[in-house]
Amino acid sequence: MEESSRGGVEKIDLEKVDWRGSREFFESLSDELKKLDDHDEAYDFTWVGKRKSIIEAGAPINKTLRPDIENSKNWDDTENLFIEGDNLDALKLLQESYLGKIKMIYIDPPYNTGKDFVYHDNFTADNAEYAVDSGKKDEDGNHLIAEDEFKQNARSAGRFHSDWLSMMYPRLKLARNLLSDDGVIFISIDDNEQANLKKLCDEVFGEDNFVAQIIWANKEGGGSSDSSWYKIKHEYIICVSKKKEGLVINKDIQEEDDSYSFQDEYVESRGRYKLIKLNSFSIQYSKGLDYPIITRDGEIVYPSENGKRGCWRWSKERYEDALKNDYVVIKKGQDGKTKIYTKQYFKIDIDGNKVTRGLPPVALIEKYSSTMATKQLEDLMSDRLFSYSKPVTLIQHLLRNAADRSALILDFFAGSATTAHAVMQLNAVDGGNRKFIMVQLPEETPEKSEARKAGYNTIAEISRERIRRASDKIATENPDAKVDYGFRALKIDTANERKEIYKSTAETSQADLFDAVDNIKKDRSPLDLLFGTLVACGLEYNRPLETENLGDNTIYKYDYLGEVTGLIACFDDKISEDTIKSIAKLKPLTAVFKNTSFENSAASVNLSEHFRLLSPSTKVKVV
Repeated sequence: MEESSRGGVEKIDLEKVDWRGSREFFESLSDELKKLDDHDEAYDFTWVGKRKSIIEAGAPINKTLRPDIENSKNWDDTENLFIEGDNLDALKLLQESYLGKIKMIYIDPPYNTGKDFVYHDNFTADNAEYAVDSGKKDEDGNHLIAEDEFKQNARSAGRFHSDWLSMMYPRLKLARNLLSDDGVIFISIDDNEQANLKKLCDEVFGEDNFVAQIIWANKEGGGSSDSSWYKIKHEYIICVSKKKEGLVINKDIQEEDDSYSFQDEYVESRGRYKLIKLNSFSIQYSKGLDYPIITRDGEIVYPSENGKRGCWRWSKERYEDALKNDYVVIKKGQDGKTKIYTKQYFKIDIDGNKVTRGLPPVALIEKYSSTMATKQLEDLMSDRLFSYSKPVTLIQHLLRNAADRSALILDFFAGSATTAHAVMQLNAVDGGNRKFIMVQLPEETPEKSEARKAGYNTIAEISRERIRRASDKIATENPDAKVDYGFRALKIDTANERKEIYKSTAETSQADLFDAVDNIKKDRSPLDLLFGTLVACGLEYNRPLETENLGDNTIYKYDYLGEVTGLIACFDDKISEDTIKSIAKLKPLTAVFKNTSFENSAASVNLSEHFRLLSPSTKVKVV
C-alpha cells in the first residue's frame, strides 16, 4: 500500500543547503536529492498483518469433513457438494483432493462497507487487542477465539482495510491452487475495496494474469443516491486467470446480429448468413487468384473494378465447389454491375465445420439488476430472507463466458447459493453437466429477522433450502432435462482421532495407554471415518458411494468401478474373515479398516496375508 525503501531512509545534510533565497534553496536541495541512492527502493503492496496472513495460508489444520446426510439431497447419486464451515478451513481441506481441478470460481465476499463481518483467522489474541474479556483463555492467558467466529469490521477500526486484506489473502492464495491452468476466478466488489482487491489479485495471481475489471450496472433507474456527489449504479467483477495464456473466454454468441440478416433453405443446419464480396483489394495480389468467372447468363466477371487491380479471395477450384454447394450469390449491384458474394453462415464455415461466431464479451454488463435478484429469491423462498443476493442470470452470464459444459464450479462465499442455482438452471437449458462446490459459514441470522422467524437459524440453512427449492422448480419447468439436482452436505469438524493420541511420552499416563487402544472419538460414525479417510488420502468427496452388506458386516464402495479402482472400507467393530476375503477378491485400489476391528496382532497379520495372496496391488490402511 505504500512505496517503501527496503534499504532504510537516507538523510539529507541540510547544512549543505543554501538558505539565502528561494532559487538558491531549491537548486541546492536538488543537488542533494540527486545524490540519494534509490537502487534499494521498490514498489511494495503491504498492510498491517500481511505476514500473519501469509503464514495462515500455509498453516496446517487438524480438521475433517463429516457427512450430513439429513441435510443432503440425493446423497448417494449426486456429484455436487455443500460444505458448512469456515471457508479457510474448507479451502485447505479441498487442496489435495481438488488441486488444479476447478475451472471457474465465483465469490461474492464482504464488501467491507463498515457493516460487514470478517472472519477471525488468528485464533488467539493478546489481552491488549480486546477490551472485552470473553472469559475463554489459553494457558498463556490469551483470549481464545472460536474458529468460526466473526466480527463487524467498523470503519472506525484502526485496521479497517488491513483486516479485510488479511481475511482475503490466504483464501485467494489457496483458491489459486485449486484452479486448473485454464481456470478463472470472478470476484464481486464495490468501490470500498475495489482498488485493494485489484492489487491483492496482482500479488496472488501475478499482474500478467489480470483479465478484466468488469463493470456491472446493477441498479435500475437512476441508481443509488447514497452519495452526495454522484449516483452510483454499478459494482465491479474482477476477473483473474490462473495462467492467462491458457485461458479461453467464450465469445458472445448473438445470432440475432443484424449482419446475419439473410436465410435460405439451410437455415436450420447452417443458421442465417451474411454476404461478403468475393473480390478483394486488401489482400496481396496473386495471379492465381485473378481469373474470370462466367455466370449462368454467360457474363464474364473479373475481380478488378474501376481500374483498381484486385483478386478473388478463393481459388478457382474452391469457388466452383462453393458454387455447387450454394455458398455463392451473384447479383447486380446498385451501379448495375454484376457482383459476386459468398455466404458466411452463422453455424458452419465453408467446409461444413461447426464454428462459434461472435465477439469477446464486453467488460460492461448493463442488465441483471439487484432488484430483480431480490424479487426472484423472495418468490422462491416465499419471504425476504436474504439481502444483496446476486441475480442467477448474472452468474449464468459468467458461466457461459468462462466455463465449459462439464466444468467444476466453486463458490466459497456461497451466501444464498445463487451460484448453485445458476449452475443447475444453465445445465437444464443447454444440457450441460457442470458440478458445483458451495462453502458457507454457519453464520447466525439476526435474532428478529424474517429468516429467524421462518425457522432459519443460520445462513447455511438458507443456502441449502434455496438449492432444494430451486432444483424442484427447475425440474418442474424442464421435465426432460437430465440434471444433477442433488448435493452432498458435509460439515467441517475436528479430526476423528482423539486428541490424547498426540500427547508426548512425558504427558502420557498408564491409563492413557489403555484408553488409546481405540483412538477414534466416541461420537464418530463409520461414514465419518470414511470421509476422514478421503481427506487423509486426498480423494475427491463427490464420487459415487455404495453401501452393501457382506454377512454381518457393512462395507462402503467409494468410486469403485472394478478391479484396481476406488476404495472399499469396513469400520465394524468385528469383521469376519469371510468379509476380509470378499473385499480382497474385489481387488480395490485401497482397502480401509478400523484398528479396533481386530482383536490382536495375529488378526492384523492375517488381514495383510489375505490381501497379499488375493490382491497384492491393493493398498491396505488401518485407522
